[in-house]
Amino acid sequence: MLELFLVEFWRNLLSLRRYPMELLGGVVTLSLIFYLLFLGARFLAGPGAEFGGRLEAVLVGYLLWTFTLFAYNSLSFGLMEESQTGTLEQVFLTPYGPIPLFLVRNLAGLFTQGILVFLIALVLMALTGARLSFAPLVVLPFLAVLLGGYGLGFAMGALALLYKRIGQLLGLSQFLLLFLLQAPGGFPFSLLPLAPGAALARGMLAEGAPLEAKALLLAFLNGLLYLALGLFLFRKAVGRAKRLGLLHGY
Repeated sequence: MLELFLVEFWRNLLSLRRYPMELLGGVVTLSLIFYLLFLGARFLAGPGAEFGGRLEAVLVGYLLWTFTLFAYNSLSFGLMEESQTGTLEQVFLTPYGPIPLFLVRNLAGLFTQGILVFLIALVLMALTGARLSFAPLVVLPFLAVLLGGYGLGFAMGALALLYKRIGQLLGLSQFLLLFLLQAPGGFPFSLLPLAPGAALARGMLAEGAPLEAKALLLAFLNGLLYLALGLFLFRKAVGRAKRLGLLHGY
């Protein structure tokens, strides 16, 4: 499994080196989207409007959204691409199996995604004047959010495996992620996927709040629950796709 991770990690590094404009384009596009929304909100609020700590909270939610999108989208888009190029069956014939392969592939891509989110944060902090407290322990709630993101990604991957083209559904559901990542952390919102970890990360980055062990435990339990649910649905979809012969062609 370590060999598989190193291979996938090296593949991501090669892609980053050969296609640097993809990274630059992602930073410019995602930064521009938030900055235009920020300018529009400031215009509607009138001259001299101050957002206070709300700006930092919204910015953290946006950064979490861009980070979670990779975990959420990569599996579904990867399956659609493999099915269109006719290599889907080869992926499922690997000795590692499809679920370990896709998990490791997503984990290996976190380095590239982390660079993207960090650069977006620096650009938006410079443009908006927001100030975030980058405590090292904030990585833990980010990981809890990613667990839930992977769970939702595997659930959508199950649909992509069975129905091949779900691009419109993926596009619409991305806006639902924004709601989940901006939702409060208290009950009953803590039952929603991603919400507990996102609320904890917002408090640490936007308000400089300390890491709470109880809140972190709740965030990880939430992430693991939805990851297990997503893996269960994907495993069921793999079995159904094999029975219906959906892997060998497009």
